[in-house]
Amino acid sequence: MIRRLSAFFLAMVALVSGASVVGQAEPQALLTRHVREVTQTGQAQSLGRLPGAQTLRFDIVLPLRDPAGLDAFLQELYDPASSIYRHFLTVQEFTERFGPSQDDYDELIRFAQRSGFAVVGGSRDSMDLQLQGTVSAIESSFHVTLGLYQHPSENRTFFAPDREPTVDLPFQLWHISGLDNYSIPRAMLSHRDTRVRSNAVKGSCPGGYYCGSDMRAAYLGSSSLTGTGQNIALLELAGTDLADLTTYYTNVGQTKPYTPTLVSTGGYSTTCLNSGGCQDTEQTLDMTQAMSMAPGSTMLYMYVCGDGSSFSETACLSAMSTATPLSMQIGCSWSWNPADPATDDPYYKKFATQGQNFFTASGDSGSYPNSTGFYYPAEDAFVTAVGGTDLQVAGAGGPWSSETAWSSSGGGISPDSIAIPAWQQLTGVINSSNKGSKTLRNIPDVSAEANFDFYVCSDQSGCAGGWGGTSFAAPMWAGFMALVNQQALANGNPVLGFINPAVYNIGVGSGYGAAFHDITSGGNGGFPAVTGYDLVTGWGSPNGVGLINALAGTTSSPSFTISASPTSVSVVQGKNGTSTITTAISGGFDAAITLSATGQPTGVTVGFSPNPIAAPGSSTSTMTMTVGSTTATGTYTITVTGVGGGVTQTTTVSLTVTSSSSADFTIGASPTAITVAQGTTGTSTITTAVLGSFNSAITLSASGQGGAQKVTFSPNPIAAPGSGTSTMTVKVGKTAFIGKHTITIKGTGGGKTHTTTVILTVIK
Repeated sequence: MIRRLSAFFLAMVALVSGASVVGQAEPQALLTRHVREVTQTGQAQSLGRLPGAQTLRFDIVLPLRDPAGLDAFLQELYDPASSIYRHFLTVQEFTERFGPSQDDYDELIRFAQRSGFAVVGGSRDSMDLQLQGTVSAIESSFHVTLGLYQHPSENRTFFAPDREPTVDLPFQLWHISGLDNYSIPRAMLSHRDTRVRSNAVKGSCPGGYYCGSDMRAAYLGSSSLTGTGQNIALLELAGTDLADLTTYYTNVGQTKPYTPTLVSTGGYSTTCLNSGGCQDTEQTLDMTQAMSMAPGSTMLYMYVCGDGSSFSETACLSAMSTATPLSMQIGCSWSWNPADPATDDPYYKKFATQGQNFFTASGDSGSYPNSTGFYYPAEDAFVTAVGGTDLQVAGAGGPWSSETAWSSSGGGISPDSIAIPAWQQLTGVINSSNKGSKTLRNIPDVSAEANFDFYVCSDQSGCAGGWGGTSFAAPMWAGFMALVNQQALANGNPVLGFINPAVYNIGVGSGYGAAFHDITSGGNGGFPAVTGYDLVTGWGSPNGVGLINALAGTTSSPSFTISASPTSVSVVQGKNGTSTITTAISGGFDAAITLSATGQPTGVTVGFSPNPIAAPGSSTSTMTMTVGSTTATGTYTITVTGVGGGVTQTTTVSLTVTSSSSADFTIGASPTAITVAQGTTGTSTITTAVLGSFNSAITLSASGQGGAQKVTFSPNPIAAPGSGTSTMTVKVGKTAFIGKHTITIKGTGGGKTHTTTVILTVIK
């Protein structure tokens, strides 16, 4: 209740502040809270202030452009009766519809530069700007004081702001991560002395403990699915030593499928050595669980999101939401306490919109609430929370035999009063036997083996059995999801995306018993395991191909999709513009597709080449929009319709007609993202095109590249009339920050200024 009241009062403060900005140009309040309750109540003893010269990294997150529209879109996206069912957006399409505008992002970059901050990462697509600056600059720019406090329950100090930050911007920000280090994530695992094991394990690893491959044998059976074509991502607090992964596979007598790719976010090291005080137990077991379940997956990407003492989840989630390629299944075995449980919601919803699923461990301390106070992110409505069970198999490396609830499985009703999602409101989910809430989010959603039965190699110190925790269950589910998505694509269907809506529909349907192992015995100290859904094991553990078939479906009916790129085109009167129309077939579709256009204004003709698109209908066609010299200026929505094989699909292109008498120019970059190794160079072509009577040279400049990068243009300026190309060369220093930088290219000429951006990713 205290948290809900705090959120209410903060929301009121934000509204009042917003009104004041309009009238008095006062600093804007943010849309999430940042102040820790322990500093407000005095539970955390003040120890003074952080030194003004100390440098911190932090991450500014911009708000969604249309949050209500996104919620409505998600509802349709996961409705089987909708025409857009599982028609997921690309990263760029999400930005165009729901991400920050280019103007707002550019203004944020200018604010950061005025404040003396160094841009070290982030992008418009990732909705954030990662910065570095001194404590003094941070305090001045956000109107806060960063104090040092004694942690009330841990033997350490932490820093935190004394009030809610505000910013001198014409729009509100969503959140600023990195203004405190009160909550350090905890791994959801633990070790128990093997001499007091209550159950005899029948695993195939040394000592009879479970290997990751035993989970595949128990939960998948004899299926030949291996995750081919799928990428898996893991969120980790620290780096790892990949030698420990090699040791595991050597000791268990198996071949390592591949070497995972380690990705640094927030500038954190990907290396974790026991000699340096860093432990990689969690990281190594996560990799073995995911890779063993999906040994044929293309790659596993381990995102390093901290260094053991600091953490930036928004920088990590933003990287996962914009990576190339995207990982459609993500595992997280860590829990933390954000100042505001809504902080990461935009990213979890972005995952769902892009066809990604975030699996997270529900915890190892029994029912909620408990003494740990760690329930996040499992309690978020847009993640799949994974609880724990105690699994028995028929023999070493053998099939599933029986399963009961693990007594330490985290589960219960959201302590932060997160509202119940629609899928948990289905008739039959919450009832008197499971003691769930009909108004708040219930946890977990699914489960898997988590008892102290696992064999782990880590910390360059050897291997041991007796490890357990929902840490093992979450990455296992991420690996299982790779199998589901492999079959979905093979059947001509799209990937599943966020599975909770589908899982709950399966749970209340007649096919539940074939899809899940229903765990009906045991409990977690506060809630019982019962028939159907419960707050210990969710719907239960995966029942092999039964669940895969229920989620992935059978071979789909012949069909096709249609899309346009770009979706917005600006054309001067008397000129023409183009967009590429792409059709993609599924389910054995084998017919030509005829294209047509409607909605264009008088004076505009639309043609397609080729038309029709020849069978089997998977190809591209160039859409040319020819604008007459007298066509009325304005923006028009043109609907492109594709018809073939008894199927009709549509997409839209926004056409903006501008006056031929207007003197202006446009600027663009190709490619818009480049990857450059330290000590080398990369290039992008900057193209300018004049509109109307524009007739001036255009001078190019760059910002946001960081101090270790040098940007040059050749030629510069682009000579009058200003229509031409220039090669942008980015020279990256040998000590440059590894990560993403957003370079803003500005073109100035004839009294006009326009910008474009290039995402620079620096690698070793």
